[in-house]
Amino acid sequence: MKSLTKRYLTVLCITFSVSSCALESAKTLEAAKVAASGDWVVHNRTATFSKDDPAGTVYFAGQAKPGVAWLKNSNFSEGVIEADIKGNDVKDKSYVGIAFRGIDEKTYEAVYFRPFNFNAPDELHKSHAVQYESEPDNSWEKLRKQQPGAYERAISPAVNPNEFFHVKVVAEAGQVSVYVNNAAEPTLSVASLAKQKSGWVGVWMGNNADGTFKNLKITSK
Repeated sequence: MKSLTKRYLTVLCITFSVSSCALESAKTLEAAKVAASGDWVVHNRTATFSKDDPAGTVYFAGQAKPGVAWLKNSNFSEGVIEADIKGNDVKDKSYVGIAFRGIDEKTYEAVYFRPFNFNAPDELHKSHAVQYESEPDNSWEKLRKQQPGAYERAISPAVNPNEFFHVKVVAEAGQVSVYVNNAAEPTLSVASLAKQKSGWVGVWMGNNADGTFKNLKITSK
């Protein structure tokens, strides 16, 4: 494993990045192979990855405040974003997901998960398993306070909080829909609240949270 401690993480046909270098002819960007092109910009995290991993798995260590890693050449407006994500079953310390239509580390939409709530003993905490937010104007705190239950849901069937799970985010026609583990129906479907209509795609972690990601795929409409 190789540790990347610089703020700017540049990936040149190596790992956890885009398997197609011909972006003008291929609208699907896939991080499933160790062959890539593109620049990653990492905010408030340290990334560690293995060159020997064909899935391009990358691990981000936890730090105070949210962290995000943007794929700079991903000018995403509408389409589908997929990834395999793993957090952990540690209460209030595991927040992992996908950010999109990002402008910088403070302006973006995000769909993220709280694995420690996947199998919570009560229905209230289970209903906080997956969350949508649009920073900076519509944080999860604001949405929960003003519209309880509208922008977060439980995941059914149950997901193991300590293993990889597959996420598909469909963003189109003013809606954001989230599918977990190839389910036929979305776990969460909400109206987009972002002012910006396009921007970067990245992987996201919350306050003090680490996360592991692989098989990132972006299909622009």
